[in-house]
Amino acid sequence: MPEKTYDWLGEVPLQWNTFLDTPPEESGPDEALVFVIPVPYDSTTSYKGGSREGPRAIIEASMQLEDLDLGLKRDISEIGIHTTPALAPQVGSPEAMIANVRTAVRHAAGKGKLVALLGGEHTITVGAVQAMAELYSDLSVLYLDAHADMRDAYMGTRWGHASVARRVCEISPLVQVGVRSASAEEISFIKDKGIPVFFWPEYAGDQDGLADAVTGHLSSNVYVSVDLDVFDPSEVAAVGTPEPGGMTWGQVTGLLGAVGRRHNIVGFDVVELSPSQGPEAGAYAAAKLAYKLMGYATHR
Repeated sequence: MPEKTYDWLGEVPLQWNTFLDTPPEESGPDEALVFVIPVPYDSTTSYKGGSREGPRAIIEASMQLEDLDLGLKRDISEIGIHTTPALAPQVGSPEAMIANVRTAVRHAAGKGKLVALLGGEHTITVGAVQAMAELYSDLSVLYLDAHADMRDAYMGTRWGHASVARRVCEISPLVQVGVRSASAEEISFIKDKGIPVFFWPEYAGDQDGLADAVTGHLSSNVYVSVDLDVFDPSEVAAVGTPEPGGMTWGQVTGLLGAVGRRHNIVGFDVVELSPSQGPEAGAYAAAKLAYKLMGYATHR
């Protein structure tokens, strides 16, 4: 990792990892459309830890990506992608971490930037949605996850990764896709509240029908949250809570592409990569997914 100096931090040596390995001076915060914000937070994980290393692994893997996306037939990097310093993890307080994410996202999105959060555990999504809801009155959230995440509280906290969707639906309308693990309490809550949940693999065989049904529940402005365990472990194994029977790469990207064509994606996160739990290919898949989401969000 090269050492560089920047006037705005004084003449001190720095080590700077950036998405696509783009030199910061080539995609500064004023010019770039996308703000990549790494959030190396992992505090409430209940099974296998290590997602705090996710942002670093994703950014390092992104250096191997081709700038040209063959699916979109364009060089997505031309929109300008600025990688910020990582948010400092608040290990002792999920609420403090959520508050810091909210502040950072509110600041960046308020300046018209497309925010791309790299986690880290899923808890960070709550802060992002809080910030986006302040900016967009008609916000809805597309939530891809193998788990319902609808527990009101788990392991002594209401702010852990098992309660993220519950907290999110208290802020904005929520649509879930890919769920294949849930408790009786969560199923009861989902039914009582009428939350649109597309359980997997029930919709696996109808790509177009899935896209139509999901987008029909979304508002004009959409925040997208992708827990990488939504993928089948045969495709992405390096996650904290793997669940068999998941979505394929084509199913996930096909859905997200349809959302980008029909709605305004205002921001997104890619979370729960745990590099130590599986092959390095998981980090590359996460980086490519984040890059594609940047393209879907800016493709008109």
